Formats: sequence, C-alpha cells, structure tokens
Amino acid sequence: MNKQIQELYEQARLQAKTINANRDPQQWMDEYHKMFVELIVKECALQCNHNDDMDRILEHFGVEQ
Repeated sequence: MNKQIQELYEQARLQAKTINANRDPQQWMDEYHKMFVELIVKECALQCNHNDDMDRILEHFGVEQ
C-alpha cells in the first residue's frame, strides 16, 4: 500500500471511531468502507486540473465535497 493510500486508510479509521459502537459489526464495517472509498474519490478528484472535471468525478460517484 503506498503512502497516500495508507494515509487515507488511517483517516477513515479515525473517522470510523466516531461511529456508534453499538451498531452491528457489519453496519460499522459498511460505514467504514464507505468513508474510505469517499476519501479515495475525493483525493482522485483533487488531482484534476479543471474544476469541471473534479465536479464531474464527484458527481459520478455521488460524493459531496
């Protein structure tokens, strides 16, 4: 895993700690995976040179800025 992916993984892990611990473990993992994927999509969108491209990527994946 490269450094950028590792950093996003850690960021998602820290955000996941805020999820209600009383949830079913599968719900918790689903929410964590959703956070991780959204962070990856946002990072990819940030690499675009044009705002239109960035907006199109975020819209395509249904991720809010």
